[in-house]
Amino acid sequence: MPEASSLFTRLEYRLAQQLFHIRWLPRSPRTQRLTMHLFQRCADAGHPAALAQYGHMLFHRGVSPQDKARGARYVLEAAQAGDAKAQYQAGQIHEHGCAQYPRRDDHAVTWYARAGEAGHPLAATRLARAYRHGELALPVDLEKAGHWQALADRLAGFDEAPEDGAEPSSALEAPAVDKAGGETRH
Repeated sequence: MPEASSLFTRLEYRLAQQLFHIRWLPRSPRTQRLTMHLFQRCADAGHPAALAQYGHMLFHRGVSPQDKARGARYVLEAAQAGDAKAQYQAGQIHEHGCAQYPRRDDHAVTWYARAGEAGHPLAATRLARAYRHGELALPVDLEKAGHWQALADRLAGFDEAPEDGAEPSSALEAPAVDKAGGETRH
């Protein structure tokens, strides 16, 4: 894989990001083709963020199975380079499978764990649920489920103690219902 240290590649990626996120720019087919072409050039040059973003777009929005397979390959390259979002995506790819990458629960767990440890709250939440319910070929282990849930809560910012001294609650609990008024409290 070519090194993505080129100034030109970084500038192209920045331009592609700007084109992708600017709302006032008309969404013409020409602009979309240019944006996708820039993302592809940067991904082919090995730019980690471009690999993750372009791979995600191809995997989820690609028309042909070849596009989806190429998107999965780009996402896995970015995951191996350490991109936390791509690691979570890699877990999703292996959990649900696709044409090029069949379902592999062991690989999904590995990628979710890497993403969770790298700071991705959805990955930690997925592992907590998997350990709580015995999914992804994991045994039910409430201790590990608690570990991953605590990490997910911390990453999502839910671990601060309330000012009134009450116990902190998990963000995934159901909302409490006020018995007197019948209203839902969040």
